[in-house]
Amino acid sequence: MTMSEDLRYPTGRFKPKETLTAADRAAIFRIFEEVPARMRAAVDGLSAEQLDTPYREGGWTVRQLVHHVPDSHMNGYIRTCLTLTEDMPTIKPYDEDAWAKLPYCLTGDIEVSQTLLDSVHERWLTVLQNMSDDQFPRQFIHPDKGLMTIDVHIQLYAWHGPHHIAHVTMLRERSGW
Repeated sequence: MTMSEDLRYPTGRFKPKETLTAADRAAIFRIFEEVPARMRAAVDGLSAEQLDTPYREGGWTVRQLVHHVPDSHMNGYIRTCLTLTEDMPTIKPYDEDAWAKLPYCLTGDIEVSQTLLDSVHERWLTVLQNMSDDQFPRQFIHPDKGLMTIDVHIQLYAWHGPHHIAHVTMLRERSGW
């Protein structure tokens, strides 16, 4: 993974492949396995003041990022399960910025969200690792993004976790933390 100087997209913008091989999926599963520990390492030892520092001007605080990732990944997990159990479901998007302003995101203990991220990823991986090859092309309808396959969906989340982890690690580097 190359790091970008763009503070908003430090790992670059999301660029999916339309279909994945078994090796591609295995690499995604490894990312899913690593993200919770990598997020913990990224925020390890940060003070309350540091957690409440925005990763960039106008951006969310580190605390908000730590709460956002499991919130988003819970939605991703649910979307996967809906797609496996329903015929081309229309999923419900959510207002990420509004969620990031909820009290737990502004002041809540990050350990709760770190534990949630551990659990969501363990459950999601169990589902993904037990899917057959013919299930990954299943589709759902995203009201804002149109048709999306599970293959593209999991690529998005394999990008998403490291994307936000890089926000934290780059802030730490720039700030000398």
